[in-house]
Amino acid sequence: MADFDIKIMVVSGVREQGKDMFAVQVNDEIFVLDAGLKYPDSSLFGIDVVIPDMEFFDKYSDKIAGIFLTHGHADSIGALPYILRGHDIDIFGSELTIELAKLEVQRENHRRKNHLFHVIDAETEIDFRNASVSFFHTTHSIPDSLGIVVHTPAGGIVYTGDFKFDPSASEHYRTDMDRLAEIATKGVLALLSDSSNAEADFPNASEKEIGDYVSEVFSNAPGRIIVAAKASNFTRLQQVFDAAKKNNRKVLLTGRGVNKIVQIALKLGYLQADSRLFIHSKELKNYKDDQLVVLETGRMGEPLQSLQKMATNRHRMVSIHPGDLVFIATTPSHAVETMVAQTSDMVYRAGGTVTQLAYAKHTSGHATGRDLQLLISTLKPKFLIPVIGEYRLLEIHRNLAIATGMKTKDIYITKNGDCLSLQKGRFYLTDPVPGEDTMIDGSGIGDVGNIVLRDREILSDDGIFIAVATIDRKKKKIIAEPRVSSRGFVYIKANKELMNESREVIKKAILTNFEHKKFDWSELKTDVRNSLEKFLYKQTNRRPVVLPVIMEVNQNRHRAMARKKSEHELRNKKAENND
Repeated sequence: MADFDIKIMVVSGVREQGKDMFAVQVNDEIFVLDAGLKYPDSSLFGIDVVIPDMEFFDKYSDKIAGIFLTHGHADSIGALPYILRGHDIDIFGSELTIELAKLEVQRENHRRKNHLFHVIDAETEIDFRNASVSFFHTTHSIPDSLGIVVHTPAGGIVYTGDFKFDPSASEHYRTDMDRLAEIATKGVLALLSDSSNAEADFPNASEKEIGDYVSEVFSNAPGRIIVAAKASNFTRLQQVFDAAKKNNRKVLLTGRGVNKIVQIALKLGYLQADSRLFIHSKELKNYKDDQLVVLETGRMGEPLQSLQKMATNRHRMVSIHPGDLVFIATTPSHAVETMVAQTSDMVYRAGGTVTQLAYAKHTSGHATGRDLQLLISTLKPKFLIPVIGEYRLLEIHRNLAIATGMKTKDIYITKNGDCLSLQKGRFYLTDPVPGEDTMIDGSGIGDVGNIVLRDREILSDDGIFIAVATIDRKKKKIIAEPRVSSRGFVYIKANKELMNESREVIKKAILTNFEHKKFDWSELKTDVRNSLEKFLYKQTNRRPVVLPVIMEVNQNRHRAMARKKSEHELRNKKAENND
């Protein structure tokens, strides 16, 4: 064992929600566990999604044995399209997870290399040079979720992914407790365990209870039902389909994304529904409101924005009208609670009503505090590394573990980029690994950083002020009166005096630069920008983004025009003399 170099790399997924990616290194082989994304909060202006640090793959791609996936949600598979653009790495996951991963990669990359995707199951064990990898069934809101064990000479390193315990779960969702006991007997060196729901001190409602509640909501709704759910929450989709069938309603799937996911799940047997249950949008007019269910999953799995479009007649298929019931069947995170309230308000203004599953039942796809303690008691890990959750949740997880008898020194609260190296029977922090956010904006990967975001924040707060001036640098003079404009700063027509004074500030800054400095374009623009920023802040107490545009008279063009004019006059004189 002394000859083995064992490290646990926390690339991303701690002190935050989503973007899960961890890695275990045994000698020169690295086993990557999940590769997810997270959706941005309101502070990330214009960013579409956030993924782990792509520098990790640039640095270690020659050592990576594979990426091992726990389940098919975006927080586990969402970064794969961006990773596979630049690197050919083998991907391992259950049948459903691999199909969803392929769908995700094809949506972003259009072409995918199918030979990189490998289907495994809970019985699979893969031998590599320095370690082996095996799997075990877990319970989550999507079927065939798996936990992962990296078997090292020092013991197993267990990664749960997203999980919970639910004894009433159906076959494709059931945690294999016997397998957990077997893993424990072989010795667990370290446990990387889901912390997302650690602060919940009461049990999750069973999926059977939730299914009964969904059916009750459907049976009591007098009109059309619009369900807001995540396309990847197969448990909820199945409950919606079952309740629709029981209440003699047809289901409209509103997007191509959810249609593809549902078709894959039906084909593989992870969802059960008669094809006659579903209708197309053009068939809506053939049914009464009390015969319809509209399933809205939204772009990138977020249905709230789509509901807002429905409430304001901007949705391409459906508009909310009096009598509609909007059933929010997803549990919103703390970050979007305000958005849920705003969306509900818009629905009521449109004449609909709102029912939220989260208000009636405590439901989550993640382990409660008691579930976490049960897992620790079952696996008896030597060390615990709480992962997947914000900082307070990691701390709560640690306290729960201490209550089960673990020692404080055996529990590691990490941050993204931490690398724990096993030395003399304990883990110690060593050189960090790349752990920064990579932000995706449109087709750009990582080309938007903190400076761009800071500018966007300033633009959203105080707007932009544009100053345009034309100069003759050889004569050191301003050719025309500077022009000024603004957007999101002040109303120009009501602030003519401010604009006129700004022109004088620009002229003064340019002339002072001509007088005291050797001409330099960047210095001239900086002087204009600094002078304007000071003036505008003094006048308004605001700091808009100041954009100076300095243009130069083209002296060569003027000389050429003068030469042409002289030649033209000369030709005219010659013509007159000839006459």
